[in-house]
Amino acid sequence: MAGALPDGEPVPADGSLPDAATRDVGGRGFAVYVHVPFCASRCGYCDFNTYTASELGGGASRDEYADTVLRELELAAKVIQPGRVDTVFVGGGTPTLLTAKDLGRILEGIDRTWGLTAGAEVTTEANPESVDVAYLSDLKTAGFTRISLGMQSSAEHVLRVLDRKHTAGRAPQAAQEARQAGFEHVNLDLIYGTPGETPDDFARSLRTVVDAGVDHVSAYALIVEDGTRMATRMRRGELPYPSDDVAADRYLAAEEALTAAGFQWYEVSNWAKSGGECRHNLLYWTGADWWGLGPGAHSHVGGVRWWNVKHPSAYANRLNDGVSPGHGRELLTDEDRHVEDVMLRVRLREGIGLDRVDPGGAARALGDGLLDPAAYAAGRLVLTLRGRLLADAVIRDLV
Repeated sequence: MAGALPDGEPVPADGSLPDAATRDVGGRGFAVYVHVPFCASRCGYCDFNTYTASELGGGASRDEYADTVLRELELAAKVIQPGRVDTVFVGGGTPTLLTAKDLGRILEGIDRTWGLTAGAEVTTEANPESVDVAYLSDLKTAGFTRISLGMQSSAEHVLRVLDRKHTAGRAPQAAQEARQAGFEHVNLDLIYGTPGETPDDFARSLRTVVDAGVDHVSAYALIVEDGTRMATRMRRGELPYPSDDVAADRYLAAEEALTAAGFQWYEVSNWAKSGGECRHNLLYWTGADWWGLGPGAHSHVGGVRWWNVKHPSAYANRLNDGVSPGHGRELLTDEDRHVEDVMLRVRLREGIGLDRVDPGGAARALGDGLLDPAAYAAGRLVLTLRGRLLADAVIRDLV
């Protein structure tokens, strides 16, 4: 049963999986995620598994990180052989704090171990201030096909509240440099609803991403996570908490501006021009298998989900000892997998078959104007714009 233990069940020392999990590995598509945990500084809203230099302690070296990840890849090759890799996504943290050569070495290792498909999508996240044209050109030469840049806002005062270090103009400039380096696919991330952000601030941010010439935009409402510096400031009354009404207004503004510029939503928080959809995320959202490399990375293969130890030192030490870095795992039941499938697919533009959801909940959502009537008549559940604003409530009714 999933979640039977607080930290899941133990992961075997060799990382092995039940035979049933590996029987059709890759049959639903296969992806590799690489987590790079290093950051130059910590943003006030971030609760990701990231570490600044002062937080690393001994046993974790940025210079040796690629070699450590490649050791986990050697272990993974003994556990599964998916036959091919459809997508690779390097996230963090700030992956581009590693050299382009090291990122290329990791990619080469994945290709050598499992084989990249022809035309595989290979993405790395990047902070705008951590790249330049020469670095981006080296990434392109190494085999990366897509860049995702954290912009968040074009308003300087909003960036200060978020503790972002780049200037307002740096992200669109980096996007243009990525184009100059030969990248066809470039994403800019936005966060909306930050305290102090005005409607005009967000409108300028939207104009900025459109003018930057990217083919993909992700826009997320600010979420205040416990334990972050921003949460502390809000508890002290230094900043107001985010407003749901403001978030809804910002979402509607994003939909209007991005649609007018030729983007189309394909997941509730993601818009792309034709062919610009993030194939890696689509594999996640449609039930594919993936292996997550790196400290704190999560993996899923054939109904088994596991996660690595979080701290880079513990991660490196385990691999140096020839032991799996897995900290715990869950064996998902058929019901677990069904619920997760519904939760993810409902958020997609293509929706989900009505035969996969609770009919009573679907009928109520249709009556409330949250579902597209034509798609419903054709046997599919697809959210309307209002439904996207209330997606979480719709999902609760459907499972």
